[in-house]
Amino acid sequence: MTATDRSLELVNTAAQAAADKLAHDIIAYDVSDVLSITDAFLLASAPNDRQVKSIVDEIEERLNKELGAKPVRREGDREARWVLLDYVDIVVHVQHSEERVFYALERLWKDCPELDLPEDAKATRGKAAEHAELQAAEEAAELGGEWR
Repeated sequence: MTATDRSLELVNTAAQAAADKLAHDIIAYDVSDVLSITDAFLLASAPNDRQVKSIVDEIEERLNKELGAKPVRREGDREARWVLLDYVDIVVHVQHSEERVFYALERLWKDCPELDLPEDAKATRGKAAEHAELQAAEEAAELGGEWR
């Protein structure tokens, strides 16, 4: 079994919305062969809680406005460290970068086929690592140390 056209439409719209809000490392997997509860997982991350919330809000708004889709379940709101949006056909995970590294969901789903995403979403790959390096350099500069 493979992801349905509806699932792909939801994934692509959600991925574009996440990219528009500057999410990092957007990736989607077709999990339809291993899970009966959903067709696809979309993962995205951000370096702070406020941006996680902003990405989640944009995804919800776009999927509702453009495709008439509303999540049947939304979890993780309060802390905005990891928000899960369940649209039945797809499940969206927007994580704080620290949670993304710690839980490493990619490792769980690496055997599933990766779904093609809009170019803007693909361009976000590696952004979390870039952001971490930039932050380390800024912190080192503040401490008067040299960063390499």
